[in-house]
Amino acid sequence: MSDPSRPIRTAAVIPAAGRGVRLGPGAPKALRALGGTPMLVHAVRAMAASRAVSVVVVVAPPDGAAEVRHLLNEHPLTDRTDLVVVPGGETRQESVRLGLAALPDAVDVVLVHDAARPLVPVDTVDSVIAAVRGGAPAVVPALPLADTVKQVEPQPQGTPEPVVGTPERALLRAVQTPQGFDRETLLKAHDTVVEGEGATDDAGLVERLGTPVVVVPGHEEAFKVTRPLDLVLAEAVLARRRATDGYV
Repeated sequence: MSDPSRPIRTAAVIPAAGRGVRLGPGAPKALRALGGTPMLVHAVRAMAASRAVSVVVVVAPPDGAAEVRHLLNEHPLTDRTDLVVVPGGETRQESVRLGLAALPDAVDVVLVHDAARPLVPVDTVDSVIAAVRGGAPAVVPALPLADTVKQVEPQPQGTPEPVVGTPERALLRAVQTPQGFDRETLLKAHDTVVEGEGATDDAGLVERLGTPVVVVPGHEEAFKVTRPLDLVLAEAVLARRRATDGYV
């Protein structure tokens, strides 16, 4: 750490060990360029943009920690934010657990952020932190759904799927990251919930404990870059920011 005497209370963990096959062949998704800069760098900067975040832990591919460390050294953060890189595991849950193990003892609020959401605004990050500090054990940013959602009976790929229900759209939200947690709550969830029990995010692990999870407003620019079209949209958003906001 750059200053061990400085109190550290809020940290961000960014799991970036996945390959991101839906974006096509090439480098791991987190290392794909966005506006000439790897998406992972944008994601790290997005967390560090919050003055509340004192340390960012990046969980790299198991055999790529040195490469990721070198990459991030080429795009240094301000002295206000410390950066730690650790090798990840074979699954996202394992990688997050390894990131949690690297946190300083003084941290009591933890954000978990997708590397594939490189453009989340700092106001969203701050609102999640504020809700956790306000007493919520688990907080997720989310948006109302624009599309009608159908529940189906799954069939083999390419086969028509029977509709079995239409959930009320007003009761549904599309969840984003960073998700924020009281540290002890998140550690308990990772220690308690067995891998593969159906939770697809860290808030889902906390829900399995019976612990309340609350939603704060997300942002349309916090979308996940998963497919080639998402990358086109992200490039457009980044170009607009650079033209109007002086974003680098």
